[in-house]
Amino acid sequence: MTNIQNYLAKVFEVPADKLNMCTLQYESKKIAKHEFLLQHGEVCRNTFFVEKGLLRMYSIDKNGKEHIIQFAPENWLIGDRSSLYFNEKSNYFIEAVEDSEVLFLQPDFFNKLLEEFPNSIERNDLIIQKHVKSLQDRINSLLGETAEERYLKFIKMYPDLLLRVPQWMIASYLGITPESLSRVRKELAKKNFVTDK
Repeated sequence: MTNIQNYLAKVFEVPADKLNMCTLQYESKKIAKHEFLLQHGEVCRNTFFVEKGLLRMYSIDKNGKEHIIQFAPENWLIGDRSSLYFNEKSNYFIEAVEDSEVLFLQPDFFNKLLEEFPNSIERNDLIIQKHVKSLQDRINSLLGETAEERYLKFIKMYPDLLLRVPQWMIASYLGITPESLSRVRKELAKKNFVTDK
């Protein structure tokens, strides 16, 4: 099975004999490293599922500084929900960090999934609540936690990304400078905390 089929079977409990019908609701595309799936000012038309590779979503402030909102490795969903659901121009960029294979899910993908499989409604509600909780935790982390605490949370959330993304991107996600990240890593090394295995 593909990653998306495993995802739908595991998360939404779609029966194995019904998985193929879901392929009608998305298109698979090869996305080159540094290629954009969404740019600032565009309206987001799809939710993206990462079959293979790595994407990032970020904004650029008025001083030209990047702020990474989310990474999306394999089996992750990513998209600008506000733009997609409210037909608004996006404030974000979504870019491939690596050569990737990405599924472009139709805007009504999940609605049709829930119509076809009503038993998945409760699962979908749980996913939405977890997403909201994750956003709230991230806001709280950026506002009140130390750089070291944020870095340790990053490792827990994205355990396989330390060797896949440059340090400046990790620093951008954490809301700190690359120099601060370097200091955090050195302090953790002194405590015999290994982060690159």
